[in-house]
Amino acid sequence: MTDNKPTPPMKAAILPVTPLQQNCSLIWCTATNKAALIDPGGDLAKVRSGVAKAGVEVEKILLTHGHIDHCGEAGLLAKELGVPIEGPHEADRFWISRLDEDGARYGIRGAVFEPDRWLVEGDTVTVGDLTLDVLHCPGHTPGHVVFVHRPSRFAIVGDVLFQGSIGRTDFPLGDHAALIDAITTKLWPLGDDITFIPGHGPVSTFGQERRTNPFVGDHALA
Repeated sequence: MTDNKPTPPMKAAILPVTPLQQNCSLIWCTATNKAALIDPGGDLAKVRSGVAKAGVEVEKILLTHGHIDHCGEAGLLAKELGVPIEGPHEADRFWISRLDEDGARYGIRGAVFEPDRWLVEGDTVTVGDLTLDVLHCPGHTPGHVVFVHRPSRFAIVGDVLFQGSIGRTDFPLGDHAALIDAITTKLWPLGDDITFIPGHGPVSTFGQERRTNPFVGDHALA
């Protein structure tokens, strides 16, 4: 018996990194085998191993935001691989500029870098033949962005939203009201069937979070 299911246009793997168990995501275009690493914050040997196991060619690094566990070693990896960094929004320059000191504080290697391209609302990023939409979703950090591949009904949301929770807003430049607004006005309209990889913890769907999330579920906000 043969499996006649068509190959999906995009595949993804999750590589938890750093002592904070941050979900570095490897996404790739199945038509071209070109890939992007999203938020490779640390544990680069583990990241390299994940790329080798998938057998794909990394063509860029994408960043959701500037916190140490998400991008502490991104600049080092970009230099090593000879690939560009796209993201986050420039409002996170504050966080990227202090990666050295935050690295010392958290015991994670951090190296300041300059992205090759800052992203804004409405931008798109490409990975092989894939095109992902960029949403600016501030609140956890002012420059946080989310990547959405609409044909796959799939999103990488960083620390905006988690299974059963939302991003912290008690860090410098955090804004709770802005975070709630970003989730309800930018993420929910994409549809309940969107599956998302959060910055930490298990995968979920927007529909599940609307039904059950105690912070931004429909009942919580009614």
